[in-house]
Amino acid sequence: MSKNVIFCFSGTGNCLDIAKNIAGGLGDTDIVMMRRAPAVTDVRFCERVGFVFPCHAGRMPLGMEESLRMLSVKPNPYTFGVVSYAGYPGIGLAQLNDIIPLDYWTGISHQSACIWLMPHTLMFPPLTPEKAQKRSAELAAQVAADVKVFKKADKAPSAPLFNRIEASAWPKIAPKKAEDFSVTGKCIGCGQCARLCPKGNIRMIGGRPEFGTDCIQCLSCLQFCPRRAINIGAASETRERWHNPNVTADELNEKLIHID
Repeated sequence: MSKNVIFCFSGTGNCLDIAKNIAGGLGDTDIVMMRRAPAVTDVRFCERVGFVFPCHAGRMPLGMEESLRMLSVKPNPYTFGVVSYAGYPGIGLAQLNDIIPLDYWTGISHQSACIWLMPHTLMFPPLTPEKAQKRSAELAAQVAADVKVFKKADKAPSAPLFNRIEASAWPKIAPKKAEDFSVTGKCIGCGQCARLCPKGNIRMIGGRPEFGTDCIQCLSCLQFCPRRAINIGAASETRERWHNPNVTADELNEKLIHID
């Protein structure tokens, strides 16, 4: 096991890119992917243990809490958390802090994954994709510098009431929204969407994907489709897709990525 570990959930690749940039600044770091049950659970003897994940409807991704409760972390390592968000950080860091107390935490804004709700460029502060990517890398480098010297946060993450209400509704909204998935004639039957789905919610039937409702709305299937053949409601039909230019679909499916 490496000296440092970062547990990462990523849908569009933004969070994995952030995790890789932080890991590059720290050196000797294992990135353990959390799209499914983590491959590593006992990290009590690491120096630093981090968590990088997106804000989904004001909260951490569905299923991530269960994975966090599998981990053995304390009492030894220094812990840190980073949430990636388009408009607001939500309560994900507070949720994490309730399960695994954090020594340090912060947020990094980036492009939006939820294009059925808003275009991917609608982020705060408003930036072009290129500038957002540059800003993300710079902030990740700062996180790495802070974590390297074991910087401590001066307060616990907050949990605003609006975000708590939104977060409580999301487990019912996400599977309902999954009913809006559709596939166009552009589909080439490559099966990448099915391979990416962290819940096994997509099955290839007759060379085309069929969607169930066990969906956490990571939208990897839609954002990484090589032919833009997948939509989720009418709004996504005309909206540009986004996935991080520094992350591949294969990387999202890795269990562990080591960064020297």
